[in-house]
Parts: sequence; structure tokens; C-alpha cells
Amino acid sequence: MKLNKREKGFSLIELLIVVAIILIIAAIAIPNLLRAKIAANQSSAAASLRTLGSASVMYSSTYGNGFPTTMAELAYNATPTCDHASLIDATLASGSKSGYSFLITPGTNPVTTKGSGCATAGDSAMFMFNANPVSASTGTVFYCNDASNVIRQSNAVIAVDATTGGCDSASQALGN
Repeated sequence: MKLNKREKGFSLIELLIVVAIILIIAAIAIPNLLRAKIAANQSSAAASLRTLGSASVMYSSTYGNGFPTTMAELAYNATPTCDHASLIDATLASGSKSGYSFLITPGTNPVTTKGSGCATAGDSAMFMFNANPVSASTGTVFYCNDASNVIRQSNAVIAVDATTGGCDSASQALGN
């Protein structure tokens, strides 16, 4: 069998050049992908806060028990009750969604008369939900929503306003 001096195929150098080009493209694309994922998580957190605010107002008007004091009161139940109103899905009720943790801070003015079938009294005037990123790789903005239904944002955890019991007014209102 006679061998040609010039074999057909790719040399090692050519393959290394192709691999280097692929690595350069990946180095450019991956940070953009991570930024896009963070932006998506932040949008989801703001939308979830809007859902929680709407669900709280609906809870108050449906059950006559003021605003909810726990996430469980808004959570899914096969038969909606004052203690599990089926106004939010189980994922959001768990307190963690899209790289954010959701916390409720109940107001300090309980209703004088509990709603029919309610185990605990709700708050007559205020609720406050915080959405905090689980880590810097899941989000960089902290969000808050209260009975005013104005979603606020900040680069640090948003505290309770001592005067209103809602989101600290020093945080910036999120545009629609």
C-alpha cells in the first residue's frame, strides 16, 4: 500500500485555533447571559411583589380580616378559606422564587374583630413584602411593596418606615 506524503485532514495547530476561537466567543457571551438572567430574576421579583400586593388587597376585601400577616394565608388550598385563600401559587407562597426570597412584615394594627373562620386577626392598615436576592449572582436590587402598592427598589435591604409601617420612603419608587 502506497502512502501519500500529504495526508488529508486537520493539523493539531488548526484544531487549537478553532478551540481558541470558541473559547473567546464563550468568554464574551457568558457574562452577557449572566446579566440577562439577573435582569430576568429582578423582573420576576418585581412582578411577584405586584401579585402579592394585589392578593393582599383581595384577601382583605374577601374575608373582612384586614391584610394578611403570613404568606400561608395567601397560599393555595383546594377549598379557599381565610387561613389559605388560594390567591398565590405554592412556589411564591414558599417564600422563594427566581433567585429571590420573599418576606412579609405584618403591620402593627390588628383588626378588632377577626373575619369569619379566620384563625388569626389580620392587620387593619398595613402589610409589607420584601424581595431580597438570595445571592449577588441571582440579583442585585432589593424590592419592597406595601399597602400603598408602590413597589420600591434599593441597592440595600429596605427597612420598615417607622412612621407608616410600610416600605422606607427613602427607597426609590419603581417605574411602571
